[in-house]
Amino acid sequence: MNNLPTVTKNLLIINVLCFFGMFVARKYGVDIENMLGLHFFLASDFNLGQLITYMFMHANFSHIFFNMFAVWMFGRVLEQVWGPKRFLTYYLICGIGAGLIQELVQYVEYLAVWSNYDSVNTGLGIIPMDVFLNQLTTVGASGAVYGILLAFGMLFPNSQMFVFPIPVPIKAKYFVIGYAVLELLLGLGSNDGVAHFAHLGGMLFGLILIVYWRKKNGGGRIYY
Repeated sequence: MNNLPTVTKNLLIINVLCFFGMFVARKYGVDIENMLGLHFFLASDFNLGQLITYMFMHANFSHIFFNMFAVWMFGRVLEQVWGPKRFLTYYLICGIGAGLIQELVQYVEYLAVWSNYDSVNTGLGIIPMDVFLNQLTTVGASGAVYGILLAFGMLFPNSQMFVFPIPVPIKAKYFVIGYAVLELLLGLGSNDGVAHFAHLGGMLFGLILIVYWRKKNGGGRIYY
């Protein structure tokens, strides 16, 4: 842990503390996940600060484990290349961008479906629309993590990676492209409760930021 770059180490620590703090708070009747998770912007529980705080909330152990594993594996490399300030800026912008895309997708769904009704049948009962909207909560660092994956693939496109269950190494650029295509297909064709378009949003904002930095740097690679 002492060998980790500062921002990467602190991101891991903060996320883990928030995760365990969530369970401790529940024992005292405090729902931190509801307070800090990202609500739909038309819901009464929404506030702008949630676009940042939702990144530090996670639904379960596997959710935080795989996100933090990716931060540890790829984030430390980016921080060593970019430096702490630029890496933290990138991480937060990707996470905020992912949240904005998630809000946009939910708004499209609202206009297409939910706005026509006063209540929703959840399968467990019929609830008023305002209650339903407050239950639309997004949590997790996945948007920022997908931005990290994109950056790694762009900075080190030909790096060899072993990805289970693929038996042979693949280049980082193909790994990133494959993940993006998979997220798009899942976003369009599944209803698994995962914010696939938020993942793509993290990649999109990461791409925009990297392209901006490269242009600002005269087209060179952003190795600062």
